[in-house]
Amino acid sequence: MRLRTIFLIIGIVLVAAFAALNVDEFTRSSVLSLGFTTVQVPLGMVMLLLLVIAIVVFLASTLYMQGVNLVETRQYARELNVQRELADKAEASRFTELRSVIEAQSAATLHREAANATVLAERLAQTQAALLHRAEQSDNSTAAHIGQLEDRLERQLSLVSAR
Repeated sequence: MRLRTIFLIIGIVLVAAFAALNVDEFTRSSVLSLGFTTVQVPLGMVMLLLLVIAIVVFLASTLYMQGVNLVETRQYARELNVQRELADKAEASRFTELRSVIEAQSAATLHREAANATVLAERLAQTQAALLHRAEQSDNSTAAHIGQLEDRLERQLSLVSAR
């Protein structure tokens, strides 16, 4: 329990004990003036009754305020849950949109990589064909030079053997 509630209960118990111990004085009649008339009633009982009425009024107002606060708290909690759900849905849609954008970029990247791989393969094939052509030309050129050298050598040998 709260400290205030404990003090309130202790106060009420002390007043009730005080009234119980002095019940004779509380019930002694006295003349009271109401302004336009006078009445003979026990002053202690009137004061005790006014104290009880004040306590009941304060307790009723406290209960009313607690009830209003509880209703407002529940309303705010409901509104907060609605806003949280909206935020979750918005976040989920953003994640879905982000995933679709990433997938589209990934697909575009894969398409570019495939196109680049195709271009690279074509250029590699062209370079390989050009290299093979150059190698054949080099082989032919080397064979022609060797053939010429063989012819010269044979002529030189035939001249040297003819002498």
